Amino acid sequence: MKGAALAAIAATIGNLLQGWDNATIAGAVVYIKKELEVGAATEGLIVAMSLIGATAITTCSGTISDMVGRRPMLILSSTFYFLSGLIMLWSPNVYVLLLARLLDGFGVGLAVTLVPLYISETAPSEIRGLLNTLPQFAGTAGMFLAYCMIFGMSLLPSLSWRLILGLLSVPSLVYFALMVLYLPESPRWLVSKGKMLEAKRVLQKLRAREDVSGEMALLVEGLAVGGEPCIEEYVIGQADDVDEDHEGRDDEDHIKLYGPEEGLSWIAKPVTGESRLSLVSRQGSIVHQNVPLMDPLVTLFSSVHEKLPEAGSMRSMLFPNFGSMFSTAEPQDEDEDEEWDEESPQREGEGYASEGGCVESDSNLQSPLISRQTTTMENGFIPPHSHGSILQANSGTVGSTGIGSGWQLAWKWSEGGGEDGKKGVFKRIYLHEGAASGTRPGSLVSLSGGGDFGEYIHAAAVVSQPTLYAKELVGPAMVHPSQDTSKGPLLAALLEPGVKRALFVGIGLQMLQQFSGINGVLYYTPQILEQAGAGVLLSNLGISSDSSTFLISALTNLLMLPSIGVAMRLMDVAGRRSLLLTTIPILITSLVVLVIGNVFDFGDVAHAVISTVCVVMYFCTFVMGYGPVPNILCSEIFPTRVRGLCIAICALVFWICDVIVTYTLPVMLGSIGLAGVFGIYAIICAISWFFVFLRVPETKGMPLEVITDFFAVGAKFE
Repeated sequence: MKGAALAAIAATIGNLLQGWDNATIAGAVVYIKKELEVGAATEGLIVAMSLIGATAITTCSGTISDMVGRRPMLILSSTFYFLSGLIMLWSPNVYVLLLARLLDGFGVGLAVTLVPLYISETAPSEIRGLLNTLPQFAGTAGMFLAYCMIFGMSLLPSLSWRLILGLLSVPSLVYFALMVLYLPESPRWLVSKGKMLEAKRVLQKLRAREDVSGEMALLVEGLAVGGEPCIEEYVIGQADDVDEDHEGRDDEDHIKLYGPEEGLSWIAKPVTGESRLSLVSRQGSIVHQNVPLMDPLVTLFSSVHEKLPEAGSMRSMLFPNFGSMFSTAEPQDEDEDEEWDEESPQREGEGYASEGGCVESDSNLQSPLISRQTTTMENGFIPPHSHGSILQANSGTVGSTGIGSGWQLAWKWSEGGGEDGKKGVFKRIYLHEGAASGTRPGSLVSLSGGGDFGEYIHAAAVVSQPTLYAKELVGPAMVHPSQDTSKGPLLAALLEPGVKRALFVGIGLQMLQQFSGINGVLYYTPQILEQAGAGVLLSNLGISSDSSTFLISALTNLLMLPSIGVAMRLMDVAGRRSLLLTTIPILITSLVVLVIGNVFDFGDVAHAVISTVCVVMYFCTFVMGYGPVPNILCSEIFPTRVRGLCIAICALVFWICDVIVTYTLPVMLGSIGLAGVFGIYAIICAISWFFVFLRVPETKGMPLEVITDFFAVGAKFE
């Protein structure tokens, strides 16, 4: 996973520059007011102009990134950063400064919107939360470095605010170089454009392994929007074992499942009757079944995670050998391991063709399942079976067919029952191990009306139509990804029930996060601490009031870094939802104490201590949960086809709310004071907790494509 981590670190330099910019403008505005003699309204506009630029660029960033790619937009972000730094270094008057701040906002908007998106699309699902917390860490590190610089410069006899702001161009050059020379394009975006060979090469680089067939198949399946997925359950046994046990018997109720590799197949028996279970009826819904207003989507996701171990992050430790069942395909000869992309010719005699006849694979993509397995099945030839048990001892890793955290990808072709006179039904399946697995016959299987499966696994399945399946093709053939993604307007995709539900969650989180006041507090940290009397703490050292607030701001950000480190460790263990539900009450407590400290007179020193401690506690707690989680969730819950557009919509809401909070904060401080401001923030944080508890699902460890299918399933329960 080293490749994915390095790519994430390179991309998050854009967030480091955002944090740098936040701190430098918060410090420079103190000196801008003195030199340019601007009023409160102009001061707010100078700060908010960056937010206005970010809001403006966000309106089109998602759509453009879906068209041209993630990497070119990040290169453009670094260019905006560099140009704005040069102009701010020159700035002869407030109007030029406002223009530079606007360009700076363009760079900030692109980085904040697209970096989480890029990381989610490149990171393995097991560490996606950890890597997507890096933007928060980088932004805080940038603020710490900038405040240290400003504090040092504030001790000089004379200080130039132009130099403070203009130094942004130096790290921007490093950012630009890394984006151009190192950063690969998102493999999911490449697949959406039909660039299969390039996507495979990028995945091999990011995963540091040659065999990425399972994940490539997953990326193709993630192109769909909607698809009417449903929940089913199967008892699954290895194909060769079941064939031997049931030879000569009627197996009409058994389904053959095919994996992305040649020779990889299983026999599945649907769980029916009284013992039929759906994910919604498992432990998750039992826990929340009596909670008023609880979204069924929350219980749907919870039903999966409650079967996982409390401390597991990389894969389930309850059933550590689950992956071995799905990685028993015989190794292929090197000359037979043919790449399945638009640039590889189809092997002679393999695959289904459309009614128009056989064509090269650059216009009719044949997946490994179709070209290598279904054909042999239809011709009456049994695919070669592997030699090994379902539950091998000492199996420590999931095979190449695994798509992350115990999830597996398979397809099924059922004879008969097809629409429009077709020979059968072709379905894609995401499998996840259930609560009952073992090697003893009977028991669960017998209750389901089944027979002796020998070694088996009980798995829940999310079943849907394959992304590339076309009704006009004969049999389970697939069209090329670029043809599929061009079908239908984006507006129709946005109106899909699962997408609408995801937008509600994403927009709600972004709004509530901003109205909790964090960015407004960060922008005006020096002034807030000055009003709180923080300068009293350092006055005996001969440090001026301005310098002391810069130093305290630097120390505050330094304290945030370990807090973010804790969040990085817990993001894929405790989960996003759990972190929010745990940290938001601490936010409320710190804000309430801050209000009390400012309402009652405890003396200057006590007042300064209470205010400073509460602000530090607020910041440190915020960056553990409410800071990174909304962006992480927004980058996970939308389908590939509309991910850029939906994230842009959520980011647009984010920036609009950010502008409102930042521009109104000086007025609020002057009218109702710190106590009133933080009292309002405490109320909003309380509302946020109930929103998270009732509406926000847990997505840790789940592949992006599975998450979007779950949203589509959950939307049916309304």
